Amino acid sequence: MKNAFPLTRRAAAVALLAAPFLVHIAQAADFPTKPIRFIVPYTPGGTTDLVARTVGQKVSEKLGQPVLIDNRGGAGGNIGMDAVAKAAPDGYTIGFGAISTNALNPHIYKSMAFDPRKDFTAISLLGTSTIVLEVPAASVIRTVPDLVAAAKKNPGLPYATAGAGTSMNLAGVMFAQMTGTELVHVAYKGSGPAITDMLGNNIGVMFDNLPASLPHIQAGKLRALAVAGPTRSPSLPDVPTMAEAGLKGYALEPWFGVYGPAKLPAPIVKALNDAFVEALAMPDVKAKLAQAGFSPRGSTAQELTTLTETEYKRLGDVAKRAGMTAD
Repeated sequence: MKNAFPLTRRAAAVALLAAPFLVHIAQAADFPTKPIRFIVPYTPGGTTDLVARTVGQKVSEKLGQPVLIDNRGGAGGNIGMDAVAKAAPDGYTIGFGAISTNALNPHIYKSMAFDPRKDFTAISLLGTSTIVLEVPAASVIRTVPDLVAAAKKNPGLPYATAGAGTSMNLAGVMFAQMTGTELVHVAYKGSGPAITDMLGNNIGVMFDNLPASLPHIQAGKLRALAVAGPTRSPSLPDVPTMAEAGLKGYALEPWFGVYGPAKLPAPIVKALNDAFVEALAMPDVKAKLAQAGFSPRGSTAQELTTLTETEYKRLGDVAKRAGMTAD
């Protein structure tokens, strides 16, 4: 009986320390019990928005709670992903990360509010997109060699993209590096305004995410010269890759993934991963996104973590060699 009180006191202390952990586990086991906010760090209407809304609807059905799309554009995606990094690690705020926000941006922006290697929990890959090099249909440039010749004849030839620091910007930088040409980047606030200027013949060359430009290419208003990926796009089977068009070794395939804040509990990561992987494998989802030029593909959380770390290092080298910067 002499040691009963100390033991009781120690047991109480242990229980007190364990209480928050047990509550955390209970909350994770019940996840989700309310709507999930899916932050897309870009303006509505683009590739990311289409993917988020298509997949988000299926994830909502799987988890039994609404998945609310929250578009927060600005600073190359940094504003939206910063909101994800600073959210509570409870699974109710997740973000649509990309090759730009989670691998390239830290190397080209003078200041970053987050570190993609430390401030996020990887959940699942969403898939890859295709970058297309295009010109207006009326352009005299019909092939990649034509463009290289024009760029060498006219140093400072401008090209459009959806924004500074995007994977399309990176595609243009790589093109200039590999062809020994001098191109001037014209950064627009999204694909829409840039395509409008292309259709109006106000700018003659553009690197764009295929889903945004595909309808105009299919309508004959824009001419695709090449795609940036390692293989041809099923949406444009007659359009060569950059490598096939003469730029041996050129390959850039933008990837996208779902991330939560750092320290997201493993049971919540698993619940979200299972839902996204299942949604991305659905035939109707795959068909809809493939038709838009997007290749959906889920992954394990670890696979996305590894991809993020590898691409962070690779693109850091590319950005440093090119002297890429963004404000």
